Amino acid sequence: MRQDNQLLVITHLSQLIVLITGFGSLILPLILWLTQKEKVYQMDSHGKNIVNFQLSLIVYFLLCIPLILLFGLGLLGFVVLGLISIIFPIINAIKASHGEVPKYPLSLNFIS
Repeated sequence: MRQDNQLLVITHLSQLIVLITGFGSLILPLILWLTQKEKVYQMDSHGKNIVNFQLSLIVYFLLCIPLILLFGLGLLGFVVLGLISIIFPIINAIKASHGEVPKYPLSLNFIS
């Protein structure tokens, strides 16, 4: 196994592909994680954190849909989740560049 902090940073930042294409925030990091987890030191833990975070965001976005119809709070939820989905990949990419294993907030543990 090799230490490759640059690839870890790219994996975290790959979640932001959604800003360009409108999709892929789960697919691209998932592909990087699955192809590199055996080759790059700490890629497995970083990849699991990213995939858990992205799956959690999907669940939270789906929960906001009925909240729009019921209370109108769903729109606020969409804005907050959108900001979280942009800010935390950047923060955690910086942490990964320093060799830390970052954690994502509000992340449910789908993959352990």
